[in-house]
Amino acid sequence: MLIKDIQNGEYFKAIDNTILCELLHPAKEDEVLNIRYSIAHAIVKPGETTLPHKLKTSTEVYYVLDGKGIIHIDEESAEVHSGQAIYIPPNTKQYIQNRGNSDLKILCIVYPMWRIEDEKVL
Repeated sequence: MLIKDIQNGEYFKAIDNTILCELLHPAKEDEVLNIRYSIAHAIVKPGETTLPHKLKTSTEVYYVLDGKGIIHIDEESAEVHSGQAIYIPPNTKQYIQNRGNSDLKILCIVYPMWRIEDEKVL
């Protein structure tokens, strides 16, 4: 059994400027995970914006846990808030702005699993 707790997670500054904790990543676990996706917990501080970037071959889904912001996917923008899921197709420019007064907290699900060589900061 594998249980991860974000309360004990190791957070770091990701290349797109988010504060990130990898929760489940099949290539980074000691035990074999029979999944082909990765899940991370991301935090964007109030007033901050992630760097525009794209995942060349992976699909990403953001699930907003807490906070509100504006998501930008290619030429489209939309306000987002807790309880919403956002689909981000492969090879699309994406970034998110925190427009609230508290942390914007997001679950990031990437399929196939996130790989550094797949991400490009624009």
